[in-house]
Amino acid sequence: MRGQKYGFLHDFPYICAMKILYILLGSLSLGLGIAGIFLPLLPTTPFLLLTAALYFRGSPRLYDWLLRQKRLGPYIRNFREHKAIPLHAKIVSVGLTWLTLLYCAVFLFPQVWIKALLLAVATGVTWHILSYKTLK
Repeated sequence: MRGQKYGFLHDFPYICAMKILYILLGSLSLGLGIAGIFLPLLPTTPFLLLTAALYFRGSPRLYDWLLRQKRLGPYIRNFREHKAIPLHAKIVSVGLTWLTLLYCAVFLFPQVWIKALLLAVATGVTWHILSYKTLK
């Protein structure tokens, strides 16, 4: 084995560092996904899907834990299997998005360009959410 420059032992530190990076990024994505449940501009499902992908690469144990979660697991499984969002989630997401952005546009920002930007964001988020099938 002398003279072998590359191999498993050579790549081991890189593999460990990447697993740690996947876990850290997955945890950050999980935090953003959970925040997205309460904040209308942060979409929950894409962050949870990203978390699942990162945990899958970084730690099978964390990936399994995520899929077993009572509240978060169904989001991931439903989207992965059906590419669909439950009707209740669509209604809540679109409703909160419009309530929050309309409030900001009417009461917080006097600049017309910011109002237009907020309404454009609300329209884009609504279109994105409604573009997915509805899970029955």
